[in-house]
Amino acid sequence: MATEVRVPTLGESVTEATVATWFKKPGDQVAVDDMLCELETDKVTVEVPSPVAGTLAEIVAAEGATVNAEALLAQINEGAAASAPAPAAATPAESTAAPAAQTIAVMVPVLGESVSEATVSTWYKAPGDTVAQDEMLCELETDKVSVEVPAPAAGVLGQILAAEGSTVQAGGQLAVIGGEISSAAAPAQASVSAAAANSHDVEDAPSAKKLMSEAGLSRDEVTASGKDNRVMKQDVQKALAATQAAAAPQAAPIPPATPIRAAVSTDDAAREERVKMTRLRQTIARRLKDSQNTAAMLTTYNEVDMTEVMALRNEYKDLFVKKHGVKLGFMSFFTVACCHALREVPEVNSEIDGADIVYKNFVHMGIAAGTPTGLVVPVIRDADSMSFAEIEKAIAEKGARARDGKLSMAEMQGGTFTISNGGVYGSLMSSPILNPPQSGILGMHKIQDRPMAINGEVVIRPMMYLALSYDHRVVDGKGAVTFLVRVKEALEDPRRLLMDL
Repeated sequence: MATEVRVPTLGESVTEATVATWFKKPGDQVAVDDMLCELETDKVTVEVPSPVAGTLAEIVAAEGATVNAEALLAQINEGAAASAPAPAAATPAESTAAPAAQTIAVMVPVLGESVSEATVSTWYKAPGDTVAQDEMLCELETDKVSVEVPAPAAGVLGQILAAEGSTVQAGGQLAVIGGEISSAAAPAQASVSAAAANSHDVEDAPSAKKLMSEAGLSRDEVTASGKDNRVMKQDVQKALAATQAAAAPQAAPIPPATPIRAAVSTDDAAREERVKMTRLRQTIARRLKDSQNTAAMLTTYNEVDMTEVMALRNEYKDLFVKKHGVKLGFMSFFTVACCHALREVPEVNSEIDGADIVYKNFVHMGIAAGTPTGLVVPVIRDADSMSFAEIEKAIAEKGARARDGKLSMAEMQGGTFTISNGGVYGSLMSSPILNPPQSGILGMHKIQDRPMAINGEVVIRPMMYLALSYDHRVVDGKGAVTFLVRVKEALEDPRRLLMDL
């Protein structure tokens, strides 16, 4: 039975790739997850594993060929002996020789669009441990999510090639199942790279060779990061950037972005604790600062009387749970209200792309969620076409996955507007920061009983402050205020949502 090997998903906005290197040739035996070939896009390098065990029967896309997403790369005849040449008669010496121990490589899984490296945070197994298929071996930490790496097959964990705290590239090797057991982790795969460097069989990526030739660089001037010490396109680009930086005149020193830490006494230093920032926390810090530096951010405020929403929720919450199996919360009301307001003020649901404004005729709603490792924003796609029950189910499911660190990259990409609920932590008023490249974010806050003047009388009402932060480059003050007023009107009279008013 023949199995097709096709181009995997290349990432958002990436439609084609170049076949850089084939690691196998027709007639070779392959195991499940053996690397067959390497594809190169304009953003990342993608390794294509074998989906089945068998014999590589045919290569359809040769090295250097340009292939589209889902295009056919090769065909594999399933089964260990499929299409395999008949073995020659064994010599007496071969008959008595011990069979070679089969080893299975544990590779870094696909990390997601624009993520090229990760840090090995924890190994759950040690060399010599017996592992079952799909049992968790280690956990990797990227600047966006944590990724658990399962065992590709049952066996004994042999050598760990990437120790805890080391940085690994997408598609790199983490460990070996089977083979010789070693308790020492190889430092950053130096021995592997050194051995590969001395091999004359290493074939650099075609795009890298072309770029080196155009730039007049020799291979010795480039630090390779690809598999088996292979030079990739991004390696040449880094070498060119370093050469240009060295040739540039020495500029005046730039003041540090953060204040220099003041001298600390010995007594105080002994009571301090220094913890390295996680990749997620570093990314949060960088993105928030980039947001401040890039957007012309402004915040407008209003307040909403939550009386009618709370009354409606109390009246129907039991029936809602009974029918839909999920609690009726406030977030669905705010999500639907925002979707209605975004239709009236579309610039809040847009983004700037160079000299263009891109208006989104759909709402992919980001719901900010706090987790033990930091703030993440899972996205509910097409929230404007969902019912209250569908929104509540999506929020509950993605919130649980966020707290468990199980969100995929795709679930946190593509948002067009964000809602952040600081009220769950007791915040009375704050100015939320934009989630780039979005142009608007709504901040919810604590519901607090306050005296209000209603029809000439002072009454106690449950009030909430609302804050809309927006990018003044694309959203004018009138549009921002109109948006916030429409959200307020919908929440103070929820019947408007039913009437699409």
